[in-house]
Amino acid sequence: MPMYLGVDIGSVSSNFVLLDNRGNMKTKVYLRTQGNPIQAIKQGFAVVNKTLEESGQKIAGVGATGSGRLLAGMLLGADIIKNEITAHGVAASWLYPGVRTIIEIGGQDSKIILLKDGIVNDFAMNTVCAAGTGSFLDQQAARLNIPIEEFGRRAITSRQPVRIAGRCGVFAESDMIHKQQMGYPLEDILMGLCEALARNYLNNVGKGKKIMEPVVFQGGVAANQGLRRSFEQLLGLPVHVPEHHEVMGAIGAALLARETIEYSGVSTQFKGHSFVMEGEFTTRSQECRGCPNLCEVVCIRRDGKPLAYWGDRCKKWEASLTNKLGSLKVV
Repeated sequence: MPMYLGVDIGSVSSNFVLLDNRGNMKTKVYLRTQGNPIQAIKQGFAVVNKTLEESGQKIAGVGATGSGRLLAGMLLGADIIKNEITAHGVAASWLYPGVRTIIEIGGQDSKIILLKDGIVNDFAMNTVCAAGTGSFLDQQAARLNIPIEEFGRRAITSRQPVRIAGRCGVFAESDMIHKQQMGYPLEDILMGLCEALARNYLNNVGKGKKIMEPVVFQGGVAANQGLRRSFEQLLGLPVHVPEHHEVMGAIGAALLARETIEYSGVSTQFKGHSFVMEGEFTTRSQECRGCPNLCEVVCIRRDGKPLAYWGDRCKKWEASLTNKLGSLKVV
């Protein structure tokens, strides 16, 4: 049975899923990027490869998404590279046919995706303020000496949430400290923060958007039960959290890879276990002075040899390797 690999490389987490040709989950890997996406890709792929060796199956297609999708695509030999909006929309539509609204909160940003008839017709992102993102919640959990896994569970035990200013991450933290100094119970402060973050999301990312059900909440932050309850109370609608909410981007990438291979009828560009695990990969950036654009060009090398370039608007650097390496389908 052919297997399809989906990879979602983000600033906080790196996610890998292995699906069969029917879309059934065979393996999933969720790990911290820790500022080293190359090492995260190698570590995640090692787990996936172990499953392949035990089952005797082979990868028939690879899809990549996330902020590090170009890097992942070059290292693995992706058949398609898609933006997060499309990947999350495809995954949600696969699991929840007819979904109209997707709330996606990741490590560095938050998004709202609106669909109609299974097609994304509107979206918005918030990349300016950290309030409400996974990184902000991680910081607050660490400051309060609470494992991030217990954040939501303790929040929903609150009897009377306190009002927390949630428009800005700095103000939210200051307000939390003030409420602690006044002696409010920790659970009430945690739930107050969840409500503040949900209000912030709806007033900024969701501003002017018509949120319709079914509503699906995905991303790593969807594990926070307090935030899910806050969204349900503010929207007056049920909010669905998928079983594999933390790897939905990777699921979408794998489904897109399956579609690409099946419709094109060509073989995968996947480069194989030895290429990924045995090579020494390095990245370096340089400023191209070929024209007034002064593009910052990123080069990834394997064992000292240029593997790929990106960042150049005119594609001069990228084209220099096209004849040797072929081209990826980046959308």
